[in-house]
Amino acid sequence: MSQEPIRDLDPVELLTFKLTDQEYSLDINCVREIRGWTKATPIPHAPSFMRGVINLRGTVLPVMDLAERLGFPSRAHTNRNVIIVVKQGDAMIGLLVDAVSDIVAINKSDLQAPPDAVTHGARAIIKSLTLIEERMIRVLDLSNVVTFVQSDAA
Repeated sequence: MSQEPIRDLDPVELLTFKLTDQEYSLDINCVREIRGWTKATPIPHAPSFMRGVINLRGTVLPVMDLAERLGFPSRAHTNRNVIIVVKQGDAMIGLLVDAVSDIVAINKSDLQAPPDAVTHGARAIIKSLTLIEERMIRVLDLSNVVTFVQSDAA
């Protein structure tokens, strides 16, 4: 019985974006669209990082301030902010970020696990790290970010 070959050279496409002065990314396969900032309608008793909901072509879409969700201080939002609409399982959610940077294609072998010295919570949210043009890019584990949102909101 032959073993399936290692797929380290398979390409992975990432959408890179900025939060404060740092760069993060998501697997492009979970991204549905990118929208300009729209003021969200707040929902009472929602976690502080949930900005509220917006109307996305007749669908109510929750919007999360990703920077605040990752522990950065709350800040004012402007028309330069962007909402990345993502789908994780059956859930669609908008991620509020500072700016979208680029779509990059890398090999799976270019992804490295976060170091053990990183706290447990950060390891759950950061799936891997990669170096692109001398910039350290953090690859988010969207399933954990959205799972935390669902359990915090429940």
